[in-house]
Amino acid sequence: MSDTFKVRIGVASARELELEVSETQIVIDAYTQAVKTSEPVLWVTDARGHRFGIAVQSIAFIEFDKPQERGVGFGRS
Repeated sequence: MSDTFKVRIGVASARELELEVSETQIVIDAYTQAVKTSEPVLWVTDARGHRFGIAVQSIAFIEFDKPQERGVGFGRS
């Protein structure tokens, strides 16, 4: 399985939508293009193939988080 990245998108209603994507640059490019062309909706496809539409005007921030290494066993990390 390839590494996935979590994407958290904050919207004006003080809620967040968290998705897992395989490429962060795709989300960055889609958002940049939506803003440049005044698109009303940002479309993002997650790692499972689900598609999400987010109103561009309601996006407050976009945050990317690196995948976490998963430990094996019960030892401290």
